[in-house]
Amino acid sequence: MVLSPRTCVIGAGSSGIAAAKVLHERGVPFDCYELSDRVGGNWVFGNANGISASYRSLHINTSRERMEFSDFPMPKRLPDFPRHDHIAAYFDDYVDHFGFRDRIRFRTAVEHVTPLAGGGFDVRLGTGATERYDAVVVCNGHHWDPRWPEPAFPGAAESSIEQLHSHSYTEEEQLAGKDVVVLGMGNSAMDIAVDASYHARSVYLAHRRGAHIVPKYVFGKPVDQLGGQALPGAIRWPVIRTMLRLVNGDLTQYGLQQPDHKFGQAHPTVSGRILDRLAHGAITPKPNIARLEDDEVVFEDGSRVHADLVVYCTGYKITFPFFDEDVVAAHDNRLRLFEHVVHPGIDRLYFIGLVQPLGAIMPIAERQSQLVANHLTGVYALPSRAEVERSIDAKQEAMRKRYVASKRHTIQVDFEDYMRELQQEMDAGAARAEAGPVPA
Repeated sequence: MVLSPRTCVIGAGSSGIAAAKVLHERGVPFDCYELSDRVGGNWVFGNANGISASYRSLHINTSRERMEFSDFPMPKRLPDFPRHDHIAAYFDDYVDHFGFRDRIRFRTAVEHVTPLAGGGFDVRLGTGATERYDAVVVCNGHHWDPRWPEPAFPGAAESSIEQLHSHSYTEEEQLAGKDVVVLGMGNSAMDIAVDASYHARSVYLAHRRGAHIVPKYVFGKPVDQLGGQALPGAIRWPVIRTMLRLVNGDLTQYGLQQPDHKFGQAHPTVSGRILDRLAHGAITPKPNIARLEDDEVVFEDGSRVHADLVVYCTGYKITFPFFDEDVVAAHDNRLRLFEHVVHPGIDRLYFIGLVQPLGAIMPIAERQSQLVANHLTGVYALPSRAEVERSIDAKQEAMRKRYVASKRHTIQVDFEDYMRELQQEMDAGAARAEAGPVPA
C-alpha cells in the first residue's frame, strides 16, 4: 500500500479546494497550483487569473443548501441563491477553516504535465521549475475556453456589429443603450438577456431550439429543495415534466420555440425572471441567426434587426493546455474517464469537477475527491482494466441515447443518481482492496 503518494492538484476553484481539503485531511502530501491570487475560480469577479468568467449580477442557480460542502454549511444569513461574492467568500472561509491555504501556491501556472513511462509525472511550472509527482489531480474547470459558433455565421467577419462571447461579459454597462442580440438558451443567455432588458435599448433572444425553463421557486420553496430526488428516473422525470407544465404552461405563448425533447434529455435552463421579461415585451424572442449584414442581424425566418452588439452564449470547449494533445485531449468535448474521474490509461491521473449536473458541482467534487483519496491511500481498488473500459463504453452509449446530440451533453450527470453511484463504487472498491489484487 502506498502511504504517501506526492500529488499535484491543478487549480484552486471550487473543485480544486475540494480535492485539496480531502487530501489534506487524509494526510496525502500535495501541492495545489493556482494561476490567480486567491481561490474561487469562476466565482471571483474580476479574477486576476484572466481566464475565469464572472459578471457583476451573477447568482448561483442552485440553492444555498444544495451547493454547500457536506461538513461546512453556508451561513444561513445568505439568500437562498447567493451572489458570486458570497460564494467566493464561502470558499475562502472553507480553505481557512480546514487549514490548507499554505499548500496552495498562488500565481503559479502549470505549463506542462508529462506522464513518465515508469509511473509518476513531471510537472513544469510557470516559474521554470519542474517538480516530480506520483499523482496528478486535474481541477482546471470546463467553463473558461469559449466555444464560438461553429462555423461562424456568414458575414460575421465583415459586420460592423460588436461580437463577444458570454465569457467576456462582466457588467451591465456593456449593454447600456445598445440594440443587443443574445444567442442561446442556456443559463448565461437567460441572465444576460434579462440584464440587457433593464439597460439596453432593445433586446432580442435568438435560439436554434427550445429549452425547458426551470423556475427557481415552486410552491414558495427553492425548486431543488422540493424532494423527490431519491425517486427513480422513470417516476422522477414525469413528475417534474407535469410540474413544469403547470407552472410555466406552453412556452410558445412567450414566443419561444417548443422544445424538441423531453425534460431530462438536455441540460435545462434555470431562470426565475426570463418568462416575466418576455411577457412584458422587454425581450423579443427570435429564431436562430442566419447571417450578419453590415449593422443588422438577419434571422432564419427572414426578419432582421439593427444590432450594436451580439452576445454568443454558445458554451465552452473542454481543454487541458498543460497536456500534449496525443496524451490527453477532449476532442468534441469527449474524454474517456471511469466514473468521470479516473483516466483509464494513465495511472494516478484524475479529474475532479469534469461533469455537468442539474445542481451544484461542489458536493460532487467533494465525493469525487474522496474516491481519489481512497485510491491514493490504498483503501479503494479499481476494477480490472477491461471492466473499466466496459463501464465507460456503457455510460457513453447511455448518454448518447438519452441526450440531444450536442457538445454540451458529453459530461452530463443526474446529481442524485451520480452521487449514489460514486458512493456505491467506493464501497465496491473498498471490498476489492480488501480482497487483494484485481486481475488486469
